Parts: sequence; structure tokens; C-alpha cells
Amino acid sequence: MARKTKKMLDVEKRMLNGRELERAIPEMLNDVGFTETANNLKLSKATLNYWMLKLGIEVRRVALAPGEEIEIKRPSS
Repeated sequence: MARKTKKMLDVEKRMLNGRELERAIPEMLNDVGFTETANNLKLSKATLNYWMLKLGIEVRRVALAPGEEIEIKRPSS
């Protein structure tokens, strides 16, 4: 696990009600996209991109043909 900066900890506390960035950022990205996630967290897109790199959060883009589906499996906690 990456060491979090003071700003990361502050965002977790103030904006995410204690939720971990590692969980909240991917959910937000899937729900509202990259730019809106940065705006909601009051970060620049560059800072959000750096945090994702530091925290090991990957973004993958997938194209699906009509009728195809994708399933996301999360490791059990």
C-alpha cells in the first residue's frame, strides 16, 4: 500500500466520509467519469492521475460488440 499524503488523508476525511481512496476513486470513475471525479474531489486531473498511479488504480477501456457483456469480479474482503 502506498503512503498517503496529507492531502489524500484530508480528502478521505472531508469529502469521502472516511472511505478509502482506493475504493472510492474507481467507483466514482465508473459512475461519473474522470473529469467529473476530479471536479468532485476538488483536484486537478493531473493530481487525480498521479494519485491513481500512486495507489495502483488502473483504468481499462473495453469495447463490446452488441450482445456482449463484461463482468467485474472483486476479491472478497
